[in-house]
Amino acid sequence: MALLELKNLSKSFGGLAAVSSLNMEIHQGDILGLIGPNGAGKTTTFSVITGDFAPTEGEILFEDRNIGGLQPHQIARHGIVRSFQLNTLFPHLTVKENVLLGLHMQSTIGFWEGLINTGSNRRKETALSKKAAEIMDFMGLAASSDEEALNLPHGHQRALGIAIALAAQPKILLLDEPLTGMNPKEVDRMLEIIRKIRDDYNLTIVVVEHNMKAVMALCERIVVINFGRKIAEGTPEEIQSHKDVIEAYLGSDENAA
Repeated sequence: MALLELKNLSKSFGGLAAVSSLNMEIHQGDILGLIGPNGAGKTTTFSVITGDFAPTEGEILFEDRNIGGLQPHQIARHGIVRSFQLNTLFPHLTVKENVLLGLHMQSTIGFWEGLINTGSNRRKETALSKKAAEIMDFMGLAASSDEEALNLPHGHQRALGIAIALAAQPKILLLDEPLTGMNPKEVDRMLEIIRKIRDDYNLTIVVVEHNMKAVMALCERIVVINFGRKIAEGTPEEIQSHKDVIEAYLGSDENAA
């Protein structure tokens, strides 16, 4: 049984269909790539899965329960979390404070506990601080824990966005262009981290990314969409030789770079 399944999922804005009758299965432990040309509907698909947009038609089944139409915070509570983009970081908070915000998304510290600073609250805060330190170390951010997010190099900011999502304790992690703006050395390091996230945290990962070389190296299975419709699905080797994919996406020098 699929951990997450999209069944005939569609999303329209006015009369324009951004996603059309999309069927996709994501299984436990997958690193799945979702690719396609600009405007193909990849980011919209993520936004529907995470509750930013309600589906126009179809179902989103997570652990065999239809979550389509739930609010983003409800979906995050169920265990589907999207990586935080640069503009969603808190720039004047430190790296540690940003990660702690992610941890508080799943924290059991209640309102009254936080208000009166009970002993129970202090113990939980200590545990959260320890967990934040572990995540920062895992993501290579430990040395920057007291640095304001806005002062981080670009690659570290991307890593912080993933660290915040990881702190929310997801079951499925949706990574939206995690390699954008990175140099080759940073790309290689991030690919290594993503693999370790899957293996060490036992997570399922879906990646939207334009760096085709990286996608082919990272993902075990790839879904290709164009104009909101799935045109191919398979292994990297199958996708690279698929006629419709070559025509829609891989055939131009610009997109193949």
